[in-house]
Amino acid sequence: MARIMLLNERFESAGEVETGVGFDPGDISEAAVHQVVKAALAARRGGNAQTKNRAAVRGGGAKPHRQKGTGRARQGSIRAPNHVGGGTVFGPARRSHAQKVNKRMALRALHSVLVDKFQAGKLSVVERVESDGRTRGLFALLNDRNLLPALVVTGSKDSPVLRAARNLARGRALWVGRFSVYEAVRHENLVIERRAFESLLERLGG
Repeated sequence: MARIMLLNERFESAGEVETGVGFDPGDISEAAVHQVVKAALAARRGGNAQTKNRAAVRGGGAKPHRQKGTGRARQGSIRAPNHVGGGTVFGPARRSHAQKVNKRMALRALHSVLVDKFQAGKLSVVERVESDGRTRGLFALLNDRNLLPALVVTGSKDSPVLRAARNLARGRALWVGRFSVYEAVRHENLVIERRAFESLLERLGG
């Protein structure tokens, strides 16, 4: 079990948060994080490339010429792959690139990324991130404390921080219900509101 420093709205020490789960370097699984990040990137792929085979190409209903006696090769359709305008052989087809990640692997990756940020001193648990919904204010709040680039995780889906971070060049904000291991890995610092942090710990069984 570990205790993590809790910060107030001014990012000053305001006590500690009991995690209920281990936060030791040995709890980090690089393999789990790699698998989850790879799955997240694969899910972003469009998979829309598609070509038409000879069954899908328009035309070619009639046999182009008789079978014998012409001196030409036997042909059954002008839309066969060997003709210009014919179908494509073994071309790409629409498909999903999504990869399945089981629940245990996803939780292991979540735990790992939290422990990694904590061990590196890049995890900040804040009682509440103050914001008026404007990017300028959020940027000043994080930049003055050398917390950029940062992923800010809110405990409420209606938090003004989510709106303020939309135009933040070196940061992003997510509601805890949409927490992404990939985004946590992509950003150097992780700033989590207490309510959101406790929600993540509940997922981990802490």
